[in-house]
Amino acid sequence: MLAHQYIEHYSVEDYRHWKGDWELIYGIPYAMAPSPMVTHQSINGKIFVELNKALDNCPKCQALFEIDWEISSDTVVKPDTLVICYEPDEKITKKPELIFEIASPSTVKRDETLKFELYQQEGVVYYAIVYPDKQVAKLYKLYEGRYIKVGDFSDEMYQFELKECGIDFDFSKIWRVR
Repeated sequence: MLAHQYIEHYSVEDYRHWKGDWELIYGIPYAMAPSPMVTHQSINGKIFVELNKALDNCPKCQALFEIDWEISSDTVVKPDTLVICYEPDEKITKKPELIFEIASPSTVKRDETLKFELYQQEGVVYYAIVYPDKQVAKLYKLYEGRYIKVGDFSDEMYQFELKECGIDFDFSKIWRVR
């Protein structure tokens, strides 16, 4: 318990000076895994492409990947892919409507617990945790301030209803690695 008293608390200003890939959640630094593996990158790329295509007719929303979201003075995360429905400044400081995180052995616990709670608390409408090894995405939707599981998706279509537009998303298109 004594060690807990000595945990340092960092700010986004500290974060901006760090080398390498980090996330900062409630003042605690989390090292990101080294460059994502081929499967992770391939799936993330396909998610981005599918979202980007679906948003062609929605001038108010856009998909972004691996970009910092500065939530507060001591919290900044880097979701794998996200959708915003506003014109951003140089930094993302407002909540996204949709976030995809690709679970890996080094991040799965953080994705399922810490980020789940954080995104829920921040009001992110949709949160999808993608499990490449099982070829399934667990999708959650915010309802009355709490995430409710929508379902497990492997080869199904789902329509995300964002505040500015709808996205028809085909989960079957993200799995094939080539």
